[in-house]
Amino acid sequence: MYRYKTYNRQKSMIFFLAIFFVMMFLMGRLVYLMVFCSEYYGKKAEDLHERERDIKAARGKIIDATGVVLAANKTVCTVSVIHNQIDDPKAVIAALTKELGMSEEKIRKRVEKVSSIERIKSNVDKETGERIRAYGLSGVKVDEDYKRYYPYDTLASKVLGFTGGDNQGIIGLEVKYDEYLQGTNGKILTLTDARGVEIENAGESRLDPTDGNNLHISLDYNIQKYAQQAAEKALEKKQADSVSIIIINPSNGEILAMVNVPEFNLNDPFTLNYEPPGAVEEAEKQNLLNGMWRNQCINDTYEPGSTFKIITTTAALEEGAVSIKDQFFCPGYITVEDRRIHCHKRTGHGSEDFVHGIMNSCNPVFIDVGLRVGPERFYDYFGSLGLLKKTGIDLPGEAATIMHSKENIGLVELATMSFGQSFQITPIQLVTTVSSIINGGTRITPHFGVSVQDDEGNVLKRFSYETKENVVSRETSDTVRFLLEQVVSEGGGKNAKIAGYSIGGKTATSQTLPRSANKYISSFLGFAPVEDPKILTVVIINNPQGVYYGGTIAAPVAKEIFENIFPYLGIPYDEQAAKEAETELAE
Repeated sequence: MYRYKTYNRQKSMIFFLAIFFVMMFLMGRLVYLMVFCSEYYGKKAEDLHERERDIKAARGKIIDATGVVLAANKTVCTVSVIHNQIDDPKAVIAALTKELGMSEEKIRKRVEKVSSIERIKSNVDKETGERIRAYGLSGVKVDEDYKRYYPYDTLASKVLGFTGGDNQGIIGLEVKYDEYLQGTNGKILTLTDARGVEIENAGESRLDPTDGNNLHISLDYNIQKYAQQAAEKALEKKQADSVSIIIINPSNGEILAMVNVPEFNLNDPFTLNYEPPGAVEEAEKQNLLNGMWRNQCINDTYEPGSTFKIITTTAALEEGAVSIKDQFFCPGYITVEDRRIHCHKRTGHGSEDFVHGIMNSCNPVFIDVGLRVGPERFYDYFGSLGLLKKTGIDLPGEAATIMHSKENIGLVELATMSFGQSFQITPIQLVTTVSSIINGGTRITPHFGVSVQDDEGNVLKRFSYETKENVVSRETSDTVRFLLEQVVSEGGGKNAKIAGYSIGGKTATSQTLPRSANKYISSFLGFAPVEDPKILTVVIINNPQGVYYGGTIAAPVAKEIFENIFPYLGIPYDEQAAKEAETELAE
C-alpha cells in the first residue's frame, strides 16, 4: 500500500514538473517573440496588410549621332483587378471585354480568380486605360506604365534590338547596354484589412521609379536611311535572299550604319516579316523569328572572295614578297601541286604587272603572291592583323573566323586562301581588318556606343575601345590605298567611280557551299577619300538572281550610297578632277 502511494506521488510530481517546464518554455518563447522578434513579426503583419503594385521605370532613350531618338517610350497602362474589392463582377467582365478586345471567357477566369491582385492586360494604350478608369468600377486598377517605342519601325532593327514585356533588352544594343538603359521600378503600397479590402481613407504610399539613362551611339539616322533604301532597292531588283551593308569610320571604328535587309518591325517584333508557306508550329515559328532577328553582319560568316585580296596584298608587301612593278603571266589558270585553279577570266589576262593584277582581280597572280609568302607566314598575318580573334564589337552574338589549323595549311589551301576561299570570316571582321590597313596601321575596335547621358545632357560614362598600333607599316598602308584607287578608277570597281572624288575599293564574287548549288555572294568594299579615309563601306548581296558579279551589281549600290552621303559628310570634292573626267568621257 505504502509503495503504491509513493508511486502515485512520484507520478504526480513528474506530471506537474512536465507541465511546469512546458509552461516555462511557452512563456520564454512568448517573451522571445514579443521582445526580441517584435520588429520582424511587426513587419510581417504590416506586409500582410499591404498590397504592392509596381510602377515601371521609363527606359533610357537610344539617340543617334545627330540627336535623333531611335528608341523611346510610349505611355501605356496595366489593367488589374483585386478580387476582394469587386462589387459587381458582371459589370467588370462586360466592361473589360468591351474595352480590351479579349474573350469574355479569359477575362471571367481572371476576374473570378481569388488572388490579392490579378493582372488582366499590360501595354494597354492610354486612351483605352482612361475609358476603363471612367467606368468607376470598384476592384479595377489602371496603372500607367511604359512601353518601348521605335519611331522608325524597321530602321536598324537588327542593331537596335527590342525589349520584352518586362522592359528588358532581348537582342541588339537593347540587351548589350541594358544595365544603363533600364531604370529601377517604383512601387505603390496600399493598406488593406484582414479580408484584403483596401482601407478607405488610408491613402497610398508611393516609391517613385528611377528612370534609365540615355545611350548615345555613333549610328547616323540619315546615313542608315540612305543605306537601307539602297539595300532594299538592290534586294528587290536582284531578287536576292538578303543584302547587308556596313558603313564605318576607319580611323576610330565608329559605325555609322549597319543594314541587314529584310529588316523587321521593332514595334511588332514577334510577327514574321514574310508569309511562311503553310501552317507553322509554335517551335518552328520561334526558329523563324530567331532567323529574322539575326544580324548577318556579325552573326554569320562567309567566304569573302576577292575582297580578301586586300589582306593578301598587305601580307606580301609587308614581307617584301611583291612590289607593284613585279611582272606576272596569266594563261587563265595556275597549277598548284595536282590542282588546276582557274582565273575568273578563263582565257587569261596574259602579261600584267601587280597593279593590273589587282585591277583585274586575277586569281593566278594572287596565288603566286600567296605562295611567295608561304603557309606559315601567311597564317601569322592572320594573327597579327587580328583575323583569328573576334573584333569585340558591342553587339551580342559575334561569330568567330572559321580557319584551317596552321599545320593543315598546305600549298593548295594556301592558294585558295590567297583569293579569299576555303575559310570564312564575318563582314564586320572584313571591314575592321581593312580599316586597320588603310588607316595607317592601327587595329581599331568597331562600335556603336559613344556615351551614357542623363536627360539634362550630363555625360555619366564615355566609352573607350582597344586599339593596336603598327599592325602594318605606313608605307604598306599608302601602297594598298594607291592600288585600290586604281581598281575603282580603271579596274573592276569602276562602277563605283564618282567624278571629283578619290575612291578606293575592291570587288568580289564568291560561291557559297555546297558549290553544286550554284549560289553566289556578290560584294564590294570601298572607301574615301583615298588620301585620308573617313568612310569605309562593304555591300554584300546574298544569292542574287541573274547577273551576280560584284563589280556589276554590288559596286553600283555603293556608288548610290556614296553619292548621297559624301556631301552630307563633307568628303572633299575635286571640281577640277570632275571637269577633266567629263572631258575624257566626251572625247
